[in-house]
Amino acid sequence: MKPVGITFGAGLDSPLGVAVSLADREIMTMVADAIRTRRIALAYQPVVLARDPGRIAFHEGLIRVLEPNGRIIPAADFMPAIEAHELGREIDCLALEFGLRELARHPDLRLAVNMSARSVGYPRWLRILRHGIKAPTVAERLILEITESSAMLVPELVIAFMEEFQAKGVAFALDDFGAGNTAIRYFKDFFFDILKIDGQFIRQIHRDPDNRALLSAMVAIGKHFEMFIVAESVESPEEAACLQELGVDCLQGFLFGAPTVLPPWAPEAQARRA
Repeated sequence: MKPVGITFGAGLDSPLGVAVSLADREIMTMVADAIRTRRIALAYQPVVLARDPGRIAFHEGLIRVLEPNGRIIPAADFMPAIEAHELGREIDCLALEFGLRELARHPDLRLAVNMSARSVGYPRWLRILRHGIKAPTVAERLILEITESSAMLVPELVIAFMEEFQAKGVAFALDDFGAGNTAIRYFKDFFFDILKIDGQFIRQIHRDPDNRALLSAMVAIGKHFEMFIVAESVESPEEAACLQELGVDCLQGFLFGAPTVLPPWAPEAQARRA
């Protein structure tokens, strides 16, 4: 017998379906409240050159929700629930707004900001982008990251969007490559500047000949299409050394720095080092 007071709809014909739906609604309420009270921030993670890991190529700004008690919630804990909703567009707007603000304030900074292909048609997000890149050199230092699965939702729209803004100097990264269902034929049309290989192919790669073969193929594809190759989720010196040998251009992961809401250029971080 179905519990009294709960109406089962499509996809909610089991107790598990109801539990998932309720959990998603709680997440959406939490995110909506965080947006309303501006408890949103970017956490910055360095992306280093593989040939010289002491040099930072750029940072990635990862969106975070800040709970009233100070707990920082990563995007993986809330984005799946809000991605297809208006809240997802609002989060993208804030991420872009914060990223553009940091680029305008710090002329030596190069920054990647995540976005959904759904935001390409969102007027407020586009207004923020067009306004933000009017500041000197900001467009040339901005990287927009689009996940593989998101890019495949509306490839023709994404291609046209990329062409427009690449002409203005903005670079584009295909994020989490290997995790989705990219049709290889689209590589001839997309012209991504950066290819970021998903962490599932990186972990323990020095001990996994299958992943080494797959990553070598990905690197070859990326190089053919003149893309800069970034390996995500690098956590050990052994992984880093293997990736260097395989021809990866940049490395990102906890080995080189965890995401932080207090990046090195922030006044608070500088004060702590003083």
